[in-house]
Order: sequence, then structure tokens, then C-alpha cells
Amino acid sequence: MSELPSLPELDSAADVAAWLRQLADMAVAAVHPDTLVADQLPDPPPGRTVVVGAGKAAAAMAAALERAWQARCPEAPLSGLVVTRYGHGADCGCIEVLEASHPMPDDLGEKAAQRMLEAVGSLSEGDRVIALISGGGSALMTLPAPGISLADKQALNRELLRCGAPIRDINTVRRHLSAIKGGRLAAAAHPAQVITWLISDVPGDEPSLVASGPTLPDATTPTDALAVLERYAIAIPETVHRHLSGDHTAPAPTDAAFARDETVLLARAADALEAARRAAEAAGVTVRVLGDDLEGEARELGREQGRQALAAQPEIRRPLLLVSGGETSVTVAGDGRGGRNVEYLLGLFEALQGAPGIHALAIDTDGIDGSEDNAGASFSPPDFQRARELGLEPLDFLSRNDAYTFFQALGRLIVTGPTRTNVNDFRAILLLPRTP
Repeated sequence: MSELPSLPELDSAADVAAWLRQLADMAVAAVHPDTLVADQLPDPPPGRTVVVGAGKAAAAMAAALERAWQARCPEAPLSGLVVTRYGHGADCGCIEVLEASHPMPDDLGEKAAQRMLEAVGSLSEGDRVIALISGGGSALMTLPAPGISLADKQALNRELLRCGAPIRDINTVRRHLSAIKGGRLAAAAHPAQVITWLISDVPGDEPSLVASGPTLPDATTPTDALAVLERYAIAIPETVHRHLSGDHTAPAPTDAAFARDETVLLARAADALEAARRAAEAAGVTVRVLGDDLEGEARELGREQGRQALAAQPEIRRPLLLVSGGETSVTVAGDGRGGRNVEYLLGLFEALQGAPGIHALAIDTDGIDGSEDNAGASFSPPDFQRARELGLEPLDFLSRNDAYTFFQALGRLIVTGPTRTNVNDFRAILLLPRTP
């Protein structure tokens, strides 16, 4: 990918918007499986190597693994299957790629999870499992615990996504209603060694939280899951309450299933931000990283960062870029269209009120913001006046959770299609010095 042009060479808001878009593309490219997998390839074991995996990056990880494997050890047996979101697949030969629904689980994700358990269930000590785990895998690899129906899990998932709960809380519930998450896939593979490759989409990058940790031990308990449901006042069926009140703990960290296992963190939000920092600084821009693990209500983070930008701009003498990552949440109160990145951006837009010289972009690095067709959006100062001329009132659209429609009307949605990676949000606010 070519270098970013120097900002002083750009003459228009459209040029600056294109600069921010190129920056975002570079950040995403830095965390794509194509650039990450080959150096991690282990030597073949005495027996079989079985690949399993789930997440928005799972298919691209599988394809990159296959290419590296065929180049290095073409005679060693390799097989397996991974599941990814509809439209996020990739061409593989010996690793089967399945597709299922996200963020709402469906029966194809359930069948994929069952097949993974079966694929690792007869392995021996001389065999190895390589688990390709990335964000989105929790919904895509849905196998309800005994006594829990898929409909139960779908209903709870819907309510957890609407109430604004952080992903840590959502996945606590998911793990304890699952027959495969919370280390249960690794337990099924024992005594084979399990090597887990992770692309992290969770703030803090705790490995067991990515896709609800199917191959990693879980430190939470069913009581913790019940507490989450009570905290958000989510009604639960009697079957769920009975299950969470019983003795259904996940395998402990001391379980023999984990004794020989290894975990490799391939990519995280900090890596995308670091790539953006290097590229922007090479283009003559000062960069300030606001954090790679920011959470909270999306619109409120947008407003907060808007205030930070307004406070910083009078002091700068050269362009300043504020970048951040993490995973915000949205409490859904309206019936509009949108995802957390456009909701963040609309909160920022409303806070800035068209301040001269401040441009912004926010995308989900997987290419899909929520459940819409866009990765996110961007805006420049002239868009504030255009919104007024079009009768677009930011607070009105925020009240309906309709940020998608707002930026669609301005022609400012960013549509990339699936990127086949996922380190969650990438946000960039560019401040240009005010001319005297």
C-alpha cells in the first residue's frame, strides 16, 4: 500500500476525507491474517493436524494457514473446518469453510459447532488441533448446553445486544449456556495438544474473552452469568435459570485438557493503531493515541472526544491526529438503522457543531458496522452546513438510533465489504491548525 500524502499538499475536504480513508485501510491491512499467519506455523506433529475455528477472520486465517502449510510441509496431513459470517468466506482446499449468522445465531452455526466437537473428539496424544479464533465467533459457534434450546439463546442474545451491555458481560452469559465455549472445545480435544491463534476484538485482549474462549479456561461462574442477566433486568426461561443454578461450571484452568496447550495473539486493536500512527507520522502529522480499549455508550464517547478535540485545536501548530480503538455499545431505544461506529460519529458530529478544521472517521475493522452494509462513516466541517440545508437534526436521529440514515443522506457512509479480519473499532479525528 502506498504511503500517505503529506497533509499540506491536500487542498479540499474531499482530499482530507480520502486521506483518512487511506489511513483506515492501512490500519486494517496491518491486522489481516495474510500478514500474520505464516511466521507462527508449528512443525507437524507425529499424528494428524486438525484445524477448527470461528469468527469473522476465521476463513481468511484458514486460507493463510493452508498456503503456509502447503509451502512448508505439503506431505503432512491437514484437515478441519471453520465457521464465519455469511459473506466472509475464503477459498480453501483441505479446510472446509462454513458460513452462519451473526450477530444473531442460527441453526447453521449450531451444526458447525457440533461438527467441530466431533472433529476433535477422537484425537490422540500425538495429534494437534490449531484453533483459529476471532471476534464474532461466539455467535457463529452456537451450541446450546443440554436442556437449553437455540431459541432460548437467540432470545437472550437479542436482549443482551439491545440493552447496551459490554461484550465481557454478554460473553459471560454465552459461555455458561454453551456446550463448546469456555474451554469445552479444548476439553473435547484432549489428549491432543491445542494451539489457539487469536485475533482479538475485545478491549484489554484477554484471550479467554475472544469468541467466549472455546479453547481456553474460564474464570467466571454460572452465578456470574445469572448476575449479568439480573443487572440488565432480562427475563429468562425456567430452563435457563435451572441450568445456571446447577453445577455446570466450565473446565478449570488446572484441568489436564490445558496442560500442553499454547495460545498466540496474532493481532489486536493496538496493532492497527500503531500502523496508523507510523503512517500518519511519516506524513508529517502528530499522533495522539487515546486508547485501544475504550468502551461505554457510543454516542457519549463521541461527545467526549469531540470536547477533547475542541480543547486541543487552539494549541496546535501542525496537524494532530487523535486515534482510538476498543468496542463501544449502543442502548437501543429507537427503531432506526445504525451501528456503534456511526452512532459514535453522530455524537461527535453533534458535539463539534461544524468546527472548522476538524475531520473524523469511524469504522468497524471487520467491514460491517452492526448489522448494516457499511463499515462506518466519515465527515468534514462542511457537512454540518449541508445537514442543516437538508433538515437533518443530529439529536433527532440519535433519539431513533438512526445514525446510518443520517450519514447516508449526507453521502458519507463508508462501504468496504467484509475485510475478513476483526480488531473492532478504528476511530480517527484529524485536527488542522486554524489559520489566523
